[in-house]
Amino acid sequence: MELSGTRIAILAEDVYEDLELLYPLYRMREAGAEVTVVGPEAKSYTSKHGIPVTAEKASADTGAHDFDAVIIPGGFAPDRMRRDPNLVRLVRDACDAGKPVAAICHAGWVLAEADVCRGRTLTSVGAIKTDLKNAGATWVDREVVRDGNLITSRTPADLPAFCRAIIEALAEKSGVSGSAVAAAVP
Repeated sequence: MELSGTRIAILAEDVYEDLELLYPLYRMREAGAEVTVVGPEAKSYTSKHGIPVTAEKASADTGAHDFDAVIIPGGFAPDRMRRDPNLVRLVRDACDAGKPVAAICHAGWVLAEADVCRGRTLTSVGAIKTDLKNAGATWVDREVVRDGNLITSRTPADLPAFCRAIIEALAEKSGVSGSAVAAAVP
């Protein structure tokens, strides 16, 4: 498994976009990663369509040192996530440490709150384009954008490319060759 031994945090809050949390959660687990759902509290959170997910860890009980990457799903949850200083700290610290930080859809709001957008090229759902520009990013309309350790995508339709980019970034961090990743990533 290409991500065996890799530890990933996926953030949760109420009103998350179902596919943007669940697809990466199961795709990363399928690739062999240990994925921990992290929320402001260790409790159940509900998606836009009523699907629950349980956060195993509270944000106050985690740090960037606990994970090799952080994934931030969209929906309206990022508006709530950016109000939790511990989730924002986790994202900022992971980004500052050079770890892959992946954000899709409205998750760019958390990147803006963590103040990690300045001078970076990012994408997102078009509704927050101005927010990312105001946070110092160059915004582009592409299915996935990788600028160093930041990986961003627009919508659920981009999830296959988004997950491939995350797996490739983690494989590079662990020293796995690009050709091995290309062969392993569908």
